[in-house]
Amino acid sequence: MSEFKVSIVSSNEEIFSGTADMLYATGSLGEIGIAPGHSPLLTGLMPGPVRVCNEDKEETFFCSGGFIEVQPDVVTVLSDVAERADSMDEAKAIAAKEQAEKDLADNKDNVDFAKAASQLAEAAARLKTIQKLRKKI
Repeated sequence: MSEFKVSIVSSNEEIFSGTADMLYATGSLGEIGIAPGHSPLLTGLMPGPVRVCNEDKEETFFCSGGFIEVQPDVVTVLSDVAERADSMDEAKAIAAKEQAEKDLADNKDNVDFAKAASQLAEAAARLKTIQKLRKKI
C-alpha cells in the first residue's frame, strides 16, 4: 500500500513525524481526507481532531487550528497548539468551555468577544475530540 510522510508541528515542537496511508482533518471548508497521490493543497485548519491512519493503526491529535500543506509525498500540519488526543484533560476542557461561555455572556466593556468566541470554539472542539476518542475505546 502507498504511503506519504506526515509531520504535525505546534508552535513549540514537532508532535508527530511518521508515515500514513490516510489523514483526516477539518479544513476551513469542511472535512477533508488526504490519501497518497493527493493534489497539492494549502488550506486552513479548523480546531478539532486530526486522524493519522496507517494500515490497522490510527492516531488522533488535537489541533487548535492552523494550516495543512499537501505536497506530493509530504503532508505538514501546522498549528499553534497540537497535542495527542489521548493525553488531553477533559476536566480542563470543560472548565475552559464554561469560562468562555461566561465571558461571552458578560456584557462588560472590557470583554474581547472575538477572543472569547475563539476560545469557546477551541474548547468545544477539544471536548468533541475527547468524546470521539472515548467512543472508539
